[in-house]
Amino acid sequence: MKLPGIDFPHRGLFTQLFGDSVFLVGGTVRDFLLTGVCRGVRDIDLIVTGRDYGEIEATLGPHGRTGTVGRSFAVVKFTVDGKTYDVSVPRRDIRRDRDSHSHRNFDIQAGPEISLEEDLSRRDFTCNSIALRLRDNELVDPFNGRDDLSRRKIVMTGPDTFADDPLRILRCARFAAVLGFGVDPEITSLASSIPLGELSRERIQEELYRLLLESHRPSEGLDQYFRLSVLKQLFPELDRLTLTIQDAEFHPECDGQGHHTVWAHTCITVDAARRCARLFDLPEAESLALLLGALLHDLGKAETTSWEFKRGRMTVTSPMHDSRGVELAAAFLEKLNIETRHGFPLKRVVLDLIRNHHRIFDLYRNRAEIGFKAVARLVKDMSGEDLLLSLLDFADRRSREPDPLGFSEPDEIFHWFRERKREYNLNSETIRPLIMGRHLIALGIPAGPVMGKWLDTLYERQLNGEFSSVKEGLRLFHEIKSREVE
Repeated sequence: MKLPGIDFPHRGLFTQLFGDSVFLVGGTVRDFLLTGVCRGVRDIDLIVTGRDYGEIEATLGPHGRTGTVGRSFAVVKFTVDGKTYDVSVPRRDIRRDRDSHSHRNFDIQAGPEISLEEDLSRRDFTCNSIALRLRDNELVDPFNGRDDLSRRKIVMTGPDTFADDPLRILRCARFAAVLGFGVDPEITSLASSIPLGELSRERIQEELYRLLLESHRPSEGLDQYFRLSVLKQLFPELDRLTLTIQDAEFHPECDGQGHHTVWAHTCITVDAARRCARLFDLPEAESLALLLGALLHDLGKAETTSWEFKRGRMTVTSPMHDSRGVELAAAFLEKLNIETRHGFPLKRVVLDLIRNHHRIFDLYRNRAEIGFKAVARLVKDMSGEDLLLSLLDFADRRSREPDPLGFSEPDEIFHWFRERKREYNLNSETIRPLIMGRHLIALGIPAGPVMGKWLDTLYERQLNGEFSSVKEGLRLFHEIKSREVE
C-alpha cells in the first residue's frame, strides 16, 4: 500500500544515499497514519536494510556528523544542518537469562542478514511495527498495525516476546492515555504475570512523567496502571486508594462501577489539574509539580479513613490525612528518585502542595475573620508557589462536579485568594524576611542563638503585618528591646 509522502528535512538526501533500502519507522509513521501530520524531525527514526553499521556510517559521513553514542544498539546518530536523525541497522534482541526481565539482559544482533520484517517483529505494539519506504511511500505492515490503528486498539506485536521488556506495560498505559486507545484484552490478561520489579526507577519515573505531561486526560493511563497491575506491583501506596471509600454525599464522583473511592477522586483531580496546567500555560516543571501533587494529594486517606458520627449520621472521614500524606508522598518520591526537574525543586513543591492542599478553602470558608496574617503565612509556607496550590485546590474541588472538566477558568474561590494576594502585595519577593543578620550586627547583636531568636521574632511580626520596611522593622526591634530592659 502506498501513502502520501511524509515530508521532512533531508528526506531526499536519505533516498539519494540509500535508494530502496531506507525506511521510516516507529511513532512518526503511526502518528502520520492517525493525523496526516509529521510530528517533527527530532522524532524521526530510519532503518537501512542490507548494510552493516560501518557501511551506513561511511555513507553518511561525508554529508554530516556521525556519532557512536548509539553503536551498542546498532544506531548511527547522524547530524546535518543542526538536525539529528537515528539511522538503524535491522536487529534482533536475544534474552540471555529467561528468568531475568532487566532491559540489560539482551544480546543485540544486527546486520544486513536481518530483514526489515524481523526487526519490526521485536517491537512492542503493532501500531509501532509499521515502516514506510522513502523512495515510493510503500507501506510495510506485516502485523496489521494499520487495522489496529483504525480500531483504536493497542495490540502487542509478538505475544511470545512481549514480556521481554516489562517497560512495555507502562508504555501501553501511556499510549492508551496519549492516543485515547483501548487496550487489547490479551495484554490485560498477560500483564499481571509480567514482573515489573527489575525496572529501574529512572525508567519508571520517565514513563510516569510522560503519561502525566503528554496526555490530555492522564486518568486514562492511570486507569490502565490499575488494570495492568502497575499499581499493585510498583505503586502500592496508590493501589490502596482503590479500596478506600469516600463519603458519597461530599464526594459524589465515582468510577465506572459506581464506587466512591479515593482513587476515582484522584484520577478526576489529575485530569482537572492537567487542564489547569494547559489553561495557565505552565512550564513543564511546574506542570509536573501540579500533576504529581494532584496524584498524591490524598495518599494519606488510605491510613486515616474511618467512620465517625457527625451531623446526625455516620460519615466517612479522614482526619489528618494531609500530614500523613506528606510522609507517604515523601517516601514515594524518594523511591522514584524524584528531586528536581530542570533546576525546579520538584520534590519540595509537591510536598508543600500536599501539606497545604486544604488551606485555601479553609481561608475562604472563614474569610470574614481572616486578613493579612493568614494569607501571608500561606504564601510563605508555599515559598511563592501558591499559584500551583490555588490550581490544586480548584482541581480538587472541581472533581466533585457533574462535568469536572467543563471549565474555561477557575472559580470564585481561586480568584478570591489571588485578589487577597494582590491586595496585600504578597509575592515571593515581598514575603522574604526584611530584617537580616547584617542589620542586627550593625546594632551590636552578635551572630549566634540570640541573633537567631531576634530574627525569628521579627519575621513573625513581619508576617503579622506589623511592619513592611526595614526602617519600620528596626524601629520595632528597638521598641521590643527597650521594653525588655525595663
